[in-house]
Amino acid sequence: MLTQSSSSGAPDAVALNDADPLAAFSDRSLLIVDDDKPFSTRLARAMEARGYHVQVAESVAEGVSVVEARAPAFAVIDMRLGDGNGLDVIARLKERRPEARGVILTGYGNIATAVTAVKLGAFDYLAKPADADEIHGTLMAQPGERADPPENPMSADRVRWEHIQRVYELCGRNVSETARRLNMHRRTLQRILAKRAPR
Repeated sequence: MLTQSSSSGAPDAVALNDADPLAAFSDRSLLIVDDDKPFSTRLARAMEARGYHVQVAESVAEGVSVVEARAPAFAVIDMRLGDGNGLDVIARLKERRPEARGVILTGYGNIATAVTAVKLGAFDYLAKPADADEIHGTLMAQPGERADPPENPMSADRVRWEHIQRVYELCGRNVSETARRLNMHRRTLQRILAKRAPR
């Protein structure tokens, strides 16, 4: 059961919980379900640095298997997976652990899917590429609340760069195929790939 550790009432304890809301939770298990390995690896590292105990799955079947073995307190689940829909993992998680907090990520956002995700128990719905600050803020928000906007959100240039990198990885780092799919000139893409990530 997802529980918050009891406060002793000491000012230090209260201050700690205000600064780090995750400190109030005794179970910090987090399941990330995403078949974009570079993204899930980066996100797992970032969430571990924030205090979560992370497990990563790459498919609906693997995600459901983890939930069946030990339902996590938190979940970050991609909508579109190679073997199905991430909503199936959220639905199973809410059956096994109704108080779990989940976030659906997708690059194919639409209002109908967002409503479905929330009805199934996802706290929120974020478009990829979402960063760790946004995801952490969403997981810590109270039901019905919107997470605070991130202090330093990714710039439009960084969002574009992340999207290009994701497509490049999905195309097996094939420049010509990536350029074709992005409807971009090959030389333009090569120049972007040669540069450092924008802030």
